[in-house]
Amino acid sequence: MSLQIEQRTSAATPRQEARGRAAFERVGVERLSAPFGLRCGALLIDYIVLAGVLAFATMLARIFGDMRRGSTVVLMAGYIAVAVVALLNFVLVAGLSGRTLGKWVAGLRVERSDGARMSFARALVRHTIGYALTAGTLGLGFLLAAFNSRGRALHDLLAGTIVVRSRATRMPLR
Repeated sequence: MSLQIEQRTSAATPRQEARGRAAFERVGVERLSAPFGLRCGALLIDYIVLAGVLAFATMLARIFGDMRRGSTVVLMAGYIAVAVVALLNFVLVAGLSGRTLGKWVAGLRVERSDGARMSFARALVRHTIGYALTAGTLGLGFLLAAFNSRGRALHDLLAGTIVVRSRATRMPLR
């Protein structure tokens, strides 16, 4: 008995390879698009972190409640800490890595709609102007992601971004 090993060679032209790569990238983006529930969970984690910082500052202000001026200073420091944490999480970290803390935990990443990395300017527009307008619509801007074919909310449309899964989805074994 002899064992024959066949090697398959790709005889595709560069044009066919580019077309196949483009189709794969299109399918990849659609398949990796972040589900609405996962996006909500990531946002909830981000806001829990901010609420935790504010709760800690409020607790410290209550401890120093005997001294009127001391509790006011601590509470003001807490407000400033929340603003700093929000700026770091939503602009600096998001601009560097395309993720906030919540998106990192949920396995999501924010990219430009063409698949390139998100810049600091886009992160700033997305998380300040976009979130403010989304909140100004009483949350309807967030709900837009549930009905949009690509899962883009109002702040994503304004900044030209899309939220995708950063981890590969596991395919079931057959």
